[in-house]
This record gives sequence, structure tokens and C-alpha cells, in this order.
Amino acid sequence: MNRRQFARHLAGATLGAAALGEAAARPAAAPSGGDNDAAGVPFQLSVMLWTVYRQLPFEQRLEKVAAAGYKNVELVGEYRGEHWDEARFEAVNRKRCELGIRFDTTAGLRHGVGNPAERDALLADLGAELAIMEKLECPSIIIMSGNVVPGLSRGQQHQSCIDGLKAAARLVDGKTIGGAPVRLLLENIDPEENPRYYLQSVAEGFQIIEAVNHPQVRFLYDFYHEQIAEGNLIEKLEKNIDKVGLCHIADVPGRHEPGTGEIHYENIYKKLAQLGYNHYIAMEYVPTYDPVKSLAAEREKCFKAARR
Repeated sequence: MNRRQFARHLAGATLGAAALGEAAARPAAAPSGGDNDAAGVPFQLSVMLWTVYRQLPFEQRLEKVAAAGYKNVELVGEYRGEHWDEARFEAVNRKRCELGIRFDTTAGLRHGVGNPAERDALLADLGAELAIMEKLECPSIIIMSGNVVPGLSRGQQHQSCIDGLKAAARLVDGKTIGGAPVRLLLENIDPEENPRYYLQSVAEGFQIIEAVNHPQVRFLYDFYHEQIAEGNLIEKLEKNIDKVGLCHIADVPGRHEPGTGEIHYENIYKKLAQLGYNHYIAMEYVPTYDPVKSLAAEREKCFKAARR
């Protein structure tokens, strides 16, 4: 299952039914042997694994990411579909350590924060997921709003997102994994991908994060989704950089490499560096040519733009 399929699954299920202070504002330390090419750039790069080499075994996919020069990988709960046992977790951890890779973020909870009737189920899912995140030393998880709930006004569902994130924040308050604060990352989805999804607006997402007001709860700014939904990407970034905990990269249309569509990513990379953004930027595009070469080229372009 990829993140797009997960979002649709979550949407269908939804319709069917300051403790850490400044520490929370910093990303996890780079793996041992860190990324020397990233010197002078405040952020780290990652790859959302669902976008590449889905036909290969998990460990070989990590090898491909490492071959492209990346030290961080984001997951969508691949460990669920493959029925991993303890030996499998140990083998994967050995491989990622061998490659110098860190799992920085995961996703795939079955319930969202936008439906108050699912609140207990969401918290139970999150509690179970935290145990797996510990095994993988993965400190962050993406949280979805879920679909519009029939019978609830937008105001009620907006408040449910706030209340749900506050409840989830209590589960992770002060908690660290692998030396980094555990972080909850709220994401919007554009209306073309899922017209039934509740949180389609980055602007509303930032309002929710501000209302939650917890250092371990931040927004996932996916430039692909927001370009489709509302645009005006850089101004929103400048005004809300303190609320951003993760960025996702893909061009519009097609979800392919930056430069294949209408988003000027060099300006975005440059702006993120100027703003001192010091979390992760994850490549979540589907390559149009050899994925290792594509990811390596985008990595180089990103760092070059960030240093301007």
C-alpha cells in the first residue's frame, strides 16, 4: 500500500463509521557517518519509500536509496503488510545500520483526528504504532484528518482535529525515540486526489497546529498537494515556518521530479534554507527515469539551491 492508497482507505473507513521546548524544534541527529555533502544546509533529505522499487524486497529498496546518496527513509507501514516478526525487525535494523540509514517518519494509522467518534480507536492505533516506532528508532508519524463526516459541520470537524491532536499529544508528551522527540505531523490532501477528505487546506492546517500549541505537533507541508489545492506556496511557508515539521516534494502535474511541472522548487529550497528550516525534506515523487539517478540528481540540485 502506498500513501495515496492509504489516504483513500482511511477516507472510506472514516465515512463508514512545551515540555520539550527547543529540543522538539530540532530534527534527529544524522546517522553515524552523516551526509558530508549537506554541510552548510540546515535541513536533511529523505525518500518516501513507496515511490521507488516497490517490486524489490525491503532491504534491497534501502540499498537503492543509499546508492542515491540518501541517509533517511520514510515509511508507510510496510512492516504491516509483510507480517514482520521480531527476527525480521532485527534484520531490517541491521541492514539500515549497515547502510547508515535512519527511518525518520512513518504513516498509515487507520483512523484520523477529524472524527470524534473514532478518537479512542485513533489513540489505540497510535499507542500500538509507538511500540513499532521504538523498534525501528523512527521518531515521527504522519496523522490524517480523515474524510468529511456526515452530520458534522466544518466547525465541529475543525475542532475535532484540534481535540484529537491534543489527545494524541498527551500520549507522546516528553517522549523521545532514538534521541529525537516523538512528533505528530498533520497532513492535508488535495481535492483532486480525494474530494471527500476533510483537511484540504494548508491554511486551515496551520490554524489547527496553532490551536493545538504543542511542540511535538507540527504540520507536514506537502507542496504537491497544496499547489493543486490552493497554490501560493512560498508566502504560506514564510508566514508559518515555525509550524512546519516536514516537507514533501513532487511536481504538478503527475507527481514526478521537480522540473517536470509547474512548481519552481529551486526557489522553495532556497527559501527553506533562508528561513533556517532544520527538519526533513522528503522526496515523494515517482521518478520518470532510473530512480537512483533521478534521486541523486535531485539531491544535488536541492543542496545547490539551498546554498545560494
